[in-house]
Amino acid sequence: MIMNILRRLFTIGKAEANSAVDKLEDPIKMTEQGIRDLKEDLDKALHALAEVKALSIRARNDIELFEDKSKDYEQKAILLLQQAQKGELSAEEADRLASEALVKKEENLKHLERSKSEKVKFDESIENMDGNIKRLRSQISQYENELRTLKARVKVSSATKNINKQMAQIDSSSTVSMLERMKEKVAQEEALAESYGEIANESRSVDDEINKALEGASASKAGDELAELKKKLGITPEGGNAE
Repeated sequence: MIMNILRRLFTIGKAEANSAVDKLEDPIKMTEQGIRDLKEDLDKALHALAEVKALSIRARNDIELFEDKSKDYEQKAILLLQQAQKGELSAEEADRLASEALVKKEENLKHLERSKSEKVKFDESIENMDGNIKRLRSQISQYENELRTLKARVKVSSATKNINKQMAQIDSSSTVSMLERMKEKVAQEEALAESYGEIANESRSVDDEINKALEGASASKAGDELAELKKKLGITPEGGNAE
């Protein structure tokens, strides 16, 4: 039965195997359920092992008990015969009771042999069950490790698939065309900005020329106005007052 349990994980969902080939989620769920089933079987196996060990312990105790009883009945038979030798008990009564004691001894010896045989069988079962339980634990641990690896691979493959899908949806020709249009637009804006700068510089240059040309006229006019003002005030060129 235990060996059949070890194969259970590989038989789960056989009817749905074909439909689950392309779906990573289904194998994961199936594996998780298989591991849960194996753990339940492990608990049952541990419980059965405990019960068999209890039977082995009881058989061991019975062996000690029946061995002590057989020795005790043999000792009682000896004491009865010794009492007859001493005259404390009639020979007939001593023989009868001693025979009964020896019958009891034989009964306990049979029980003793039966208990020994049972204990051997129980111990063999314990050894086999213990080995199967160890293998079952090892299989569960292996499946859990493989499941963790499978889940990690699913995450990586899913992320890779999404990235590749996005990359596949990108139209490289339209992207290049869009970049070229953007470059052309930027170049046009840069040229326009440079043109406005040149116009602004040209406007400043004309103003500078006009102002420079008018500097001499302004100075001459200012000199004439100064002379006229001095004349009104009667100030002579030498610095004196006019008579």
